[in-house]
Amino acid sequence: MIVRCASCGTENRVPASRLNQKARCGRCRTAIGPLEAPYPVTSAAEFSELIGQSPIPVLVDFWASWCGPCRVVAPEMAKIAGARAGSVVIAKVSTEELPDVAQRFGIQSIPTFVLFREGRESARASGAMPAAQIERAVGLGTPSA
Repeated sequence: MIVRCASCGTENRVPASRLNQKARCGRCRTAIGPLEAPYPVTSAAEFSELIGQSPIPVLVDFWASWCGPCRVVAPEMAKIAGARAGSVVIAKVSTEELPDVAQRFGIQSIPTFVLFREGRESARASGAMPAAQIERAVGLGTPSA
């Protein structure tokens, strides 16, 4: 995963297997992470690495730019990412840019949210809904405010 340093803007590679550990920017040594915003997945390989190697759950938002409900849900996913930083990674997968990933998981409607734990799908929900309802639907426990 490529994570941009908030301090100097340098792009740093953070292995998915180390998402639960503290990292530092390779340039300015500022602490990086945990991810407090949805992470845009850019390739099928990156997606596979993320869900297969992340030591913390990964909640994937399958979406498309033309989808109105997807645009409505985007700030709700950002709320979850901020509230659960360090305990859940929120990943965004564009079904337009990565149709093979969407097909692999049988995504038939968007937005669809899939929770992965230890590389396996553990829950799924579809449709536009508030952050707390998304959290309940995929079994993330106590919803964030």
